[in-house]
Amino acid sequence: MQVGTVKHKLGDRKDGIWLRNLDAMHAFTPYLYPNRADNEAFIRDVIDLTAIDAYLEKKNSANPEMPYKLFHVILAAVVRAVTLRPKMNRFIQGFRTYQRKELTTAFVVKKQFADEAHEALAYLSFTPEDTIDTIHGRILEEITNCRSEKLDNSTAGMDMLSKLPRFLLRFVMWILHRLDFYGKVPNFLIKTDPNYASVFFSNLGSIGLQAGYHHLCNWGTNSLFVTIGETKHRPVFQADGTYTMRNTVEIGLTVDERIADGYYYSGTVRLLKHLLTHPELLEQTSGTPVDLPSARK
Repeated sequence: MQVGTVKHKLGDRKDGIWLRNLDAMHAFTPYLYPNRADNEAFIRDVIDLTAIDAYLEKKNSANPEMPYKLFHVILAAVVRAVTLRPKMNRFIQGFRTYQRKELTTAFVVKKQFADEAHEALAYLSFTPEDTIDTIHGRILEEITNCRSEKLDNSTAGMDMLSKLPRFLLRFVMWILHRLDFYGKVPNFLIKTDPNYASVFFSNLGSIGLQAGYHHLCNWGTNSLFVTIGETKHRPVFQADGTYTMRNTVEIGLTVDERIADGYYYSGTVRLLKHLLTHPELLEQTSGTPVDLPSARK
C-alpha cells in the first residue's frame, strides 16, 4: 500500500493510516493487551560478516575519506527489509493499528566518547528510492549535525520541560500522554523523538558492548528496536559438522508482537539475513523486490 496516495479519513493520524479492515484477532488484541511494552517479542541472530567485510573493503577503497561502516550496511538492510515488508512499519496507539505514512529511523549519537559527554538524537526518513549510497550520505550528514553545539529538537524540548517544578511537570506529562493516545502531541515536541520512529537503532558495538534485549516504550509509536553488538570471531558451522572461525556480529530485534504474526516476522528476518549476506543488493533501491531462496520445509 502506497500510503502517500491514500486519502485522509476520519480516524487517521498525521503519521499513520488507521487500518479498519484487520482480522478480528488483530483488531481485538490491543484491547486485551493495551501496552506496547507488555507485548514485546525478542529475536536474536548472529550474522557472518565475511561478505560484508569484503564489500566494505571494496567500497572504501574507492572512497577512503568518507568510509562506509558496518552500521551503515545494517541500517540500509533494515530500511530495505521494512520497505518490502510493510507490516513492520505499523504501530498501535489508542487501541488502533496504523500503517505509517513514512519510514523513519532514529539512533543516539554520542557527541564525544567520554563519560560526561552529552548525547544527541538522530532522526532520518527514507523512501523506496533510497540506496545504501544515499543512506550513507544522509547518516554522515546527520551525525555531523548531531555533534555540533546545536541541540536537536527533542533534547531542546526535554531541556525546557525538565526545568518545570515536579508537580507541574507531572501534570504536563499526563496531558501529553493523553494527546499521545489520540496522536495530537504538538509536532515541535516530537518531530525528532526516536520513540516515534519506525525503527530505533542502538549501535552498542560502537561502545564495546554485545547486542541484547532492549525494551519498547509505551510513549510514542515505535514498534521495532534494533541493537547491534560488537564484532567478534565465532565458529560458523557447516552442514557436515565442521566449522571455521569467522568475523560475526550479533543483532537483536525487539518488536511489538501485535502488529503482525510469527510467520511474517520469520520472513522478515530471512530477508534481512539475505541482504546482510549479499550486501551488493543494497546498491539497488529499497523498493526493488528481492528473490529469496525457498524457505526450508
